[in-house]
Parts: sequence; C-alpha cells; structure tokens
Amino acid sequence: MKIAIIGAGAMGSLFGALLRKAKADVRLLDVWPEHVEAINENGLRVEWEGKTRTISARAFTDPADIGIADLILIFVKSTQTRVAAEIAKKLADETTLVMTLQNGLGNADTLAQVMGRGRIIAGTTSHGATMLGPGHIRHAGRGPTVIGMWDGPDNGRIERVVDLFTTAGIEIKANADIRKIIWEKLLVNVGINAITALTHIKNGRILDLEVTRDLCRTAVEEAATVAEALGISVKNDIVAHVYHVAGATAKNRSSMGQDVDHGRPTEISAINGAVVSAAGKAGIPVPVNQTLTTLVETLQAHYS
Repeated sequence: MKIAIIGAGAMGSLFGALLRKAKADVRLLDVWPEHVEAINENGLRVEWEGKTRTISARAFTDPADIGIADLILIFVKSTQTRVAAEIAKKLADETTLVMTLQNGLGNADTLAQVMGRGRIIAGTTSHGATMLGPGHIRHAGRGPTVIGMWDGPDNGRIERVVDLFTTAGIEIKANADIRKIIWEKLLVNVGINAITALTHIKNGRILDLEVTRDLCRTAVEEAATVAEALGISVKNDIVAHVYHVAGATAKNRSSMGQDVDHGRPTEISAINGAVVSAAGKAGIPVPVNQTLTTLVETLQAHYS
C-alpha cells in the first residue's frame, strides 16, 4: 500500500516512521525544506525512552513528486485542513482513502467537502510526539488509535487499514460511532490544551491546584453539555477521564502549548472555539470556553 502523509511535523513523521517499520511505501510531504532535506539525507531520527532509532524514509516538498496514493493521512494543523484537502485531491484516484487523526472538530467534514463523501476515515490517537529539529522527533507517548468511516459504507476498507497499522505495531481498533470518539477526544483537549498554553505549564500541572482542576472541569462540563444537545452521549465520567489523561501525560507539553512556545498559530478555533460555535447555535452558554478561546486568540495575535 502506498501511503502519502500530508504534514510531516511531529505526529506525521511519527506515523510515517512507524509505518515504515512495517515496510510500507510511505511518502512524507511537508513545507519545511530543511526537515525534508534532513530526512532524505540522514533518515528520520526518532527518540523513544532514551534511545534513538533512524528510519529510512522519503520526503518531499512538492506533491507532484508523490503521485497517486492508496491511503492519504492528514496531519496538518486544523487551520490548514482545506489546503491539505486540495493537495490530497491531486494525489487520489477513485479508490484512494483519506484519513484524519487531527485534533478538534470539522476536519473530516472539510475533507469530505473537497474529496467527496464515502472515502473519509476519521479517528483519534493517543500517541504523542515532539519535534526536536529537522529530521528529528521524540516519541512522547503511546496509546490507542481509534478509527471509523466518517460517511459511506465500510466495505472492508477499515479492516485493511487496521491490519496495516497493526502490522506496524500501532495499537488500533475500529469503532462505528466515530463521532462520539472524536467528541470525547475533543473534551480532553478542551480541558487541557488552552489552560496549558496560557499558563506555560505541562499537562500534569493542571492537577496540582484545586482552582486549576475546577477550571478544567468547568470547561469540560460545558463542552459535554453541548455534545449532549447535539445527540452525542459522551462517557459519564468524562471529567475523571480528562484528569486521568492529564496525569498519564504529566510530563508532556500539549500541542497547543508547543504552538504558543514557538509563536505558531494554534488550533483554538477547532477545539474550545468549536465548542463556542456549536453552543451558540444551540443557545447554550459556555462562558469558560468563550474566555479560554478569547485569551488564546488574543495571545497568538500579539506574538512578538
């Protein structure tokens, strides 16, 4: 299976490296020329538990050099999903599948609008990764990946992807109710990302103080209320689950925190901002998510 990965940042590079270990034909696409050059010249270096492994991979800056792929993975920031979808369209024929494991809401719908319905796989992953430099990433944590068809019939396509990822050592399973899974992952990001981005703390520090735990809890409960209004039943212990994830990833800096650290645009509009947008349509007040969204938007508008 020929796999194109659009967005070879930390997560795209990680999944590219894992799939290469399974001998898959992986092509990485990214706009950072130094990163692409480093991968092609020296391989992709992946740190994990104090050890570094170098994976042979092929990387490109021009999608025209990749050709038609059987499976396209989208790992760009949510703000770039439409651009990535237009690129994916050029790399696809009528049988190509497109999969998103991105954070936030709206990515699968955007891909379906551009690519057409019936070929989009959506999902979540608990793997974590950090970019250390050109051609160099750290595998920051392992965890399950869950996927499902966003629209259209399965027809055995999910099983083929699951088999491929399993061969690569990626813990993965299929779930027909993928919208619920994505919302539950969203609630984790709602409770962790903006708070860590604004306070410059690591994930586990959210649990240190009662006031911070309460802030996290209220943001999550607001978002869960919105999900219920949309007919999506998230797990009853969702706040405890978010606390658990914060503790399990205690030493990690959230992706939004890393964006703020490096002065990059964040995905706030697809996370807390998506909750605010959905709440507005449903007539539900979400003052904490509104405040967190506004603060992050203000912060990124004034990067020095």
